Amino acid sequence: MTTFKIVTVYPDFFSSFLSSSFIARTIDRKLIDIKIIDLKDYSFSKSRRVDDSPISGGAGLILKIDSLVNCLKKTCSEKTYKVLFSPRGKRYNQRDAKRLSEKEEIIFFCGHFEGIDSRFSSYVDEEISLGDYILTGGELPAMILIDSITRLISGAINDESIKDESFNSSLLEYDQYSYPLNYDGKKVPDILLSGNHQVIEKYHLKNSLKNTVEKRKDLLDNLFYNREIAKYYQEIVEEKEGDLEKKIDAAIKKRNSSKIKK
Repeated sequence: MTTFKIVTVYPDFFSSFLSSSFIARTIDRKLIDIKIIDLKDYSFSKSRRVDDSPISGGAGLILKIDSLVNCLKKTCSEKTYKVLFSPRGKRYNQRDAKRLSEKEEIIFFCGHFEGIDSRFSSYVDEEISLGDYILTGGELPAMILIDSITRLISGAINDESIKDESFNSSLLEYDQYSYPLNYDGKKVPDILLSGNHQVIEKYHLKNSLKNTVEKRKDLLDNLFYNREIAKYYQEIVEEKEGDLEKKIDAAIKKRNSSKIKK
């Protein structure tokens, strides 16, 4: 069983998440355990206050280091992997989800308000960022990481369901379709109806590569190229160049046609 601990100043934030179908099912099957920890329980103040104004001034409030460290010491053991959500952290990706799915226990510290005392970063194992944007707190990132990690834990979902998913191989997933075969003039590719699994598998690989080239070319930096992928990549580039030439020719013909009419 993998144990997730979430340190937050808003414990009620997670009530619907814990009862959602996928998470609730994996908890019932004892594949994961989620403990919500109220940071205010570890305050040194009678009023249970865990935030304060930043030294030297500035807008907002920051979480106090003494409360955070007190919580860490009383809720973590040697096996606990400590994660802090921070704009300074490494941007999260699928490889991180796979790596973290092998941990026995993970604790997430959710910042809030203006942020946290910067000294607390020296007490954690890793700082993680979801991207270059600002959220009001670390609660949403905690839910996102738990979902992405849990689905990689053996038994959480069917292994076949995640084998060909986007990012598992540094490629986006291939296009998928449902019935009807022809909707509003948009048809399902005939090759997918051929019944030839070997041909379909090659089509899926090329289609995945095509989607990645057209929509997330940055992912190709981490792709392992073999002869088959290199061949498909060359074909895709030539097809794109051919399409561009056709568009240029069509634009020239349209322009010339309009000049003749004048």
